[in-house]
Amino acid sequence: MTHQRKSVRQAWWRRVVKDFKRNKYLYAMLLPVLGYYALFHYVPMYGAQIAFRDYVPSRGIWDSQWIGLENFQYFFESIYFWRLLRNTIAINVLDIAFGFPAPILLAILLNELTSNSFKRAVQTITYMPHFISLVVVVGMIIEFLARDGLINNVLGLVGIDAVQFLQRPEYYWYIYVGSEIWQSIGWGSIIYLAAITMVDPHLYDSAKVDGAGRLHQIFYITIPSIMPTIIILLILRIGAMMTLGYEKTILLYNPLIYETADVISSYVYRQGIVQADFGFSAAVGLFNSMINFVLLIAANRFSRRYAQTSLW
Repeated sequence: MTHQRKSVRQAWWRRVVKDFKRNKYLYAMLLPVLGYYALFHYVPMYGAQIAFRDYVPSRGIWDSQWIGLENFQYFFESIYFWRLLRNTIAINVLDIAFGFPAPILLAILLNELTSNSFKRAVQTITYMPHFISLVVVVGMIIEFLARDGLINNVLGLVGIDAVQFLQRPEYYWYIYVGSEIWQSIGWGSIIYLAAITMVDPHLYDSAKVDGAGRLHQIFYITIPSIMPTIIILLILRIGAMMTLGYEKTILLYNPLIYETADVISSYVYRQGIVQADFGFSAAVGLFNSMINFVLLIAANRFSRRYAQTSLW
């Protein structure tokens, strides 16, 4: 048995060496990517232990007092915990419900256009917001939603009184999600357009012969053909369920709308950067990452079981 295992290991090692020699240039191209993830994603994990310490920068990590789960306990017992959790989940659920299907719909509509010039114009217009600086984007949102801004001017034309959108907590979730859709819909459609181009054209020809209209072709050929791509991206999106960029949040929110605008990432920013409580902010960030990890594993397992499509 021991000899058999040794033979299997030797055969496996020979295959690895042979594959490396045959694809050495491809592996060389992969090195910068591996270096990036090792340097900026795995090496910093060493510092995650400050979540379990009363971290003092002047003492360093190892000399700071070990306090175990006190930082986590303090966060769970905080008066802000449920508010942060609710806002983070609510915005992500709205984004999955409305923001995730938006690029798919745009890609399908673009694919159905017969005018190439009009198609290119629509693509250019929808791609542009992705390349605009986030600070500029937030500035535009604030200007549009101001009391004398574009939105209120349009509402005034139909007899609706001006609304202070960014001072009303009940509007913030929809403002955030709507602006995310506007900013990312064009860029997100690129992947789906690429997937659609891989659909066998003979399927459409056969469907036309059978009398299928364009809607039937979309529902019975296009969408099923790109469904694996949709599922993979949905799994990845669910894996980021607890993640919201703090940059946009801190640029948009104000004390009047903290009730619905404050999320975990903005709270980590305030605790870690503004108040310099590095250990506590690391604990909150670690909790956030662990929830994302569990959601990713669960979504992947569910998809593999019921859709036969998964990341691994």
